[in-house]
Amino acid sequence: MAGKVDPARLVAYDVLRAVHAQDAYANLALPALLRERSVTGRDAALATELVGGTLRGLGTYDAVLAAVVDRPPDDEVRDALRLGVHQLLATRVPSHAAVATTVDLVRRRVGHRPSGFVNAVLRKVGAHDLDGWLRRVAPDPDADPVGHAAVVHSHPRWVVERLAEALGERGDELDALLAADNDRPAVTLVARPGLSDVAELPGTPSISPLGVVLEGGDPGEVAAVREGRAGVQDAGSQLVALALARTEVEGPDRAWLDLCAGPGGKAALLGALASQCGARLVAAERQPHRARLVARAVGTTAGVVTADGARPPWAAGRFDRVLVDAPCTGLGALRRRPEARWRRTPDDLSALVPLQRALLESALDSTRPGGVVAYATCSPVVEETAGVVREVLAGRDDVDLADAVPLVPEAVDAAGVHLPGTVQLWPHRHGTDAMFLAVLRRL
Repeated sequence: MAGKVDPARLVAYDVLRAVHAQDAYANLALPALLRERSVTGRDAALATELVGGTLRGLGTYDAVLAAVVDRPPDDEVRDALRLGVHQLLATRVPSHAAVATTVDLVRRRVGHRPSGFVNAVLRKVGAHDLDGWLRRVAPDPDADPVGHAAVVHSHPRWVVERLAEALGERGDELDALLAADNDRPAVTLVARPGLSDVAELPGTPSISPLGVVLEGGDPGEVAAVREGRAGVQDAGSQLVALALARTEVEGPDRAWLDLCAGPGGKAALLGALASQCGARLVAAERQPHRARLVARAVGTTAGVVTADGARPPWAAGRFDRVLVDAPCTGLGALRRRPEARWRRTPDDLSALVPLQRALLESALDSTRPGGVVAYATCSPVVEETAGVVREVLAGRDDVDLADAVPLVPEAVDAAGVHLPGTVQLWPHRHGTDAMFLAVLRRL
């Protein structure tokens, strides 16, 4: 008879299986499962910690498991072992409880046959603490600094290499950046101008003048959030929207566009900012189901169209301000989407970079002379950021790169090192996602 498994660990395991077997997103799958099973309070908090912690530490935990097993376990067993290793090495759960609950979980979800194997493996893991294991499994930092950082900070090697390249001359900050990727992210709220005021939001001030850091609790319980007058949004995204609104334009300023609006967070803020200026935002999204999410987020502050931003249905030169929040690898938001580091590969860049260039070209074509385009990515990878902007600029004589740094005065030491005039935010330096921003002006 399998032992009783608490609901928090069952939820955590089932979310991990959904992430790895079905390509689910943990930030969507976890809340849905908690609601479906009515898991609340301390159990919900434990499940959240187990999911996030296990996904963030996956690379380290797999290296530890590889040192104690002589054959790769089945995927179902591997996810249970990862969950057990996280409890053993990175939580205050007593070792005996971490082992026993994981064994019971395997009996409940997989069957009795692998339970002895799981028990033996976890007892071997429990023989050393995390530092002891890192000394055993991480490559020598002098002989292989990238490999060492990859294991110690639980990032794929190629991601470490791309982040080191993105830091450029600030490469000595790599360990701090990788460590920040593994911090549990704070929940940041945004007050949408004209609809709410930052003073009515509970929490401490964030780097964004429109935001606060929620110190605890469910953001859905905040009245302004529940009523759609405020939202949950990383401070870096808030600063990108503010930068576009702060940019001077020549001539009329009535028509704004969010070219890639899904799921709607930036569009909701831009729509509110546009309304304050007497302008109107059009929010475009290619996928119908995401367009519906955008419509729900923006309410009456914007018009929503289902359209491919790379092949827009509107006339050229239609807009005064355009935001391109381009699809990207998401390697700047690993705090909030830890599974992205394991899901993305270098091959993704070969598809994303041409799309990013096409979207930026389309945005510029959609902007009238004297208007401006903000190009943003939630990734610091050079190919997706400075590389895209530099290549587009090289092919056009009707565009100039504006200096975006003064548009984000709240972010100290945020100048992009790969293309002067751009902005690069960092989680370890600014407490935000690693948002990139370039502002281009049609001549």
